[in-house]
Amino acid sequence: MSTYAVIDFETTGMSPGLGARPTEIAAVLVRDGAIVDRYQSLMNAGAHVPYEIQALTGITNAMVRAAPRVEQVMSEVADFVGECSLVAHNAAFDRKFWDAELAQLGRQRGGDFVCSLLLSRRLFPDAPNHKLGTLVRTLQLPATGRYHRALADAEATAHLFLRLRDELQSRFSLSGVDHALLLAVQKVARGGLERCVERHQAR
Repeated sequence: MSTYAVIDFETTGMSPGLGARPTEIAAVLVRDGAIVDRYQSLMNAGAHVPYEIQALTGITNAMVRAAPRVEQVMSEVADFVGECSLVAHNAAFDRKFWDAELAQLGRQRGGDFVCSLLLSRRLFPDAPNHKLGTLVRTLQLPATGRYHRALADAEATAHLFLRLRDELQSRFSLSGVDHALLLAVQKVARGGLERCVERHQAR
């Protein structure tokens, strides 16, 4: 198995295009079916944390003001991740912030994100919903701490990602699950999973 970096941001809002900035990031490295390393830090991007976000995450303006500057944190986490493939739950959200903050440093990511939310919709379509907390409970994954904090969510996503890979491998009797298959599965239409795997195996 390649090394994957599972990332999670906490932010001041929904989109960097609307002025939102990150307040915390975690990256969890996964290799050979296990978590092998972690990075986590609050960060100060000079942005106000709205009250409702403070209530959701527990991250206050005082905590952010005392944190390292965003440039330092993003440089450190980008170095930590290196050339690993990236994973996030609802990756469309984290990808926007990852790309926007790396662009501020004159850097860019090396590859596509794997989205555990999209994968879970294809592999576990009958789950009550596909929120991270619901999937952790439904699949009886390890509890990792308070949701809406970066390290707890990144670790929960890492356990989910490993479970999704195992499910693909066992359900279709695969010798392994490569990155290209994960990217294909997350894009396939509902009901097209079996054919997607067959096409991939035929290559």
